[in-house]
Amino acid sequence: LLNINVGGRLFQIAIKVAARYPITRLGKLALYTDPMKKLQLCDDYSVQKNEYFFDRDPSIFHYIFHFYRSGVLWIMDEMCPSHFVEEIEYWGIHLKYSQRCCRILFEEKQDELSEYLKIQKELEAELEPLDSAEHFEGKFLGRFRKMIWNLIENPYSSVPAKIIAVMSSFFVLISIVGMTLSTVEEMKHKTGKMWMEQVEMICAIFFTSEYIMRLISSSSFKNFLRAAFNAVDLVAILPFYIQILFENLDEADTLYHEELHKVENVSKLGKVLKLIKLMRIFRILKLARHSTGLRAFGFTIRQCYQQVCCLFLFIAMGVFTFSALMHSVEHDVPGTNFTSIPYAWWWAAVSLSTVGYGDTVPDTVLGRVVAFGCISFGIILNGMPISILYNKFSDYYAKLKAHENET
Repeated sequence: LLNINVGGRLFQIAIKVAARYPITRLGKLALYTDPMKKLQLCDDYSVQKNEYFFDRDPSIFHYIFHFYRSGVLWIMDEMCPSHFVEEIEYWGIHLKYSQRCCRILFEEKQDELSEYLKIQKELEAELEPLDSAEHFEGKFLGRFRKMIWNLIENPYSSVPAKIIAVMSSFFVLISIVGMTLSTVEEMKHKTGKMWMEQVEMICAIFFTSEYIMRLISSSSFKNFLRAAFNAVDLVAILPFYIQILFENLDEADTLYHEELHKVENVSKLGKVLKLIKLMRIFRILKLARHSTGLRAFGFTIRQCYQQVCCLFLFIAMGVFTFSALMHSVEHDVPGTNFTSIPYAWWWAAVSLSTVGYGDTVPDTVLGRVVAFGCISFGIILNGMPISILYNKFSDYYAKLKAHENET
């Protein structure tokens, strides 16, 4: 017999039984004749008791002991997958010796644990500051840059930092409101337009100074330019300066400038200017910098992109299928709007989304049956991912909030 002491518990295994599995640790212990090789396999050896001591988990060794007796490795649900794999690797036993049903469930649990740890790591990285205190050590004006960085980037570092964070959100809202009011007919006269331009200039100056302070105080320009939030800040600033550049293009040529001003609404340059002005709406993404909810939403979309893409695929399939069915039963009706399958796409899209504008409706009984099928499919399709996305969003939001509070 082999006298095996695992964590203070004694087990006895017949040498010939252990020798059936020569690649395992106990199999080698049973087959080796050299005492020095045997001592290398265990943590200690008692000559008086003839016991081989192993400083391992005795609760896991019960399953190893059962494996040598029966030839089957049993796996219990309550065991930690990582700990169990570490133990069986130490004893040299492969997972293939377990029953297929147990192995499938165990591998699923391993995958769930790996996914959970991966998400935890990404959540921590989401809240981890781009530059920590040690990044500024040894750098030029390190202490001053660290102070500026905390002032701009970390609103919880001091009261002035909190005030700047509130001011940043305030200017974002003012900018969005100003852009919205600039499209109102009453605000397009000279006085209103002048006020809107002044508000836009003040907001642009604030955003520019904020971005420059972040850029100067950053410990690594490369990491700074890679960060998503800094790209959002840059997109929020550029439209103002591009607009000034386009508006002052060829200003020296007065006649050409006047002609350009006359046809601005229909010219290509005018359309580009309108598009650039519209890009200011991306400033609202700056609010995500200090909003846990918006960050949790973005994190949820990134984690569930496969489910979201699958949802869009199902919607596309539904649109193509039901638009083709509707066209086939309605195209002969006089005065119908379903003159072709592409014309029926809009109807299928609004029906699947359960919005149903009613601008295009079927006239025949068969058409209404197809419409009922389309609406029913849309209700089922919309109901499937909502609970998954909401549960994940609430879970990620709670974890982000908890990490934020700990930080």
